[in-house]
Amino acid sequence: MTLPRALFVSLRPHQWTKNLVVLAALVFSKHLFEPDAVLRAGLAFAIFCVLSGAVYLVNDLRDLEQDRLHPQKRSRPLASGELPVGVARVAVAFLLAGGLGASLALGPGFAAAGLFYVLLNLAYSFGVKNVVILDVLAISLGFVIRAVAGALAIDVRFSSWLLVCTILLALFLSLAKRRHELVSLDAAASEHRQILAEYSPYLLDQMISVVTASCVTAYAFYTMAPETVAKYETERLALTIPFVLYGIFRYLYLVHRRERGGSPTDILLTDRPLLAAVALWAVAVVVIVYGAPGAPMPRGG
Repeated sequence: MTLPRALFVSLRPHQWTKNLVVLAALVFSKHLFEPDAVLRAGLAFAIFCVLSGAVYLVNDLRDLEQDRLHPQKRSRPLASGELPVGVARVAVAFLLAGGLGASLALGPGFAAAGLFYVLLNLAYSFGVKNVVILDVLAISLGFVIRAVAGALAIDVRFSSWLLVCTILLALFLSLAKRRHELVSLDAAASEHRQILAEYSPYLLDQMISVVTASCVTAYAFYTMAPETVAKYETERLALTIPFVLYGIFRYLYLVHRRERGGSPTDILLTDRPLLAAVALWAVAVVVIVYGAPGAPMPRGG
């Protein structure tokens, strides 16, 4: 592997799909077909790809020795030695400076969100990841920051309902990932990730059950809430609930029966039934939100 390729792989471009959360405000604020809003949202997505890439590098630098014990992570460029530590540190500095500098083009609010995202992840890498429960909450808060940043980038208000759904879904994925790591690594789990010693499969299953029910309930309430119906002038958004149910149940099936869950992104991109459910949900949302009758709604998230 060449040095540029090793650096690019270390930025984990396959994980950048997580930054699609930045585009949620664009879709749900009914500005999906406005060129200026699309351009600003696209720039926001690109900036978070740069910032998240820097964060992944910091995390890999911090977890270098532990990653060398992991059956999959030991093949990463830093852990395998293909990417020199010095090069990675310089890359982090350039990426953070470039990403945060570019964020100012989308306004001080968006720049503040980008900075908060970086600080949160630095706090996670240098301590929070070793605090039980706070570790998964910090990961989930990162998704909420992305969602809020997407709204700030196009100057709309993001619905509190969708913020709740975002953090609950992120918690669901984070807990499932912890469970996969704990089960797959078995006795060596705490050597790879110290915090895993504080969890057990039973505890994680209980937490996943609570979050799963809460996530589905929150999304169902959102689709049927009076303010949602008034905004989109339709009650048909509730028709997307079956896609959400299937997607979550399919994910649970993959975690418990197929022993997957270590990488939500990989599951989404490789499991066709789950990918189809997400795609159908997205299409249904766009058709319902933008096909609803009535006059254009006021600007808002």
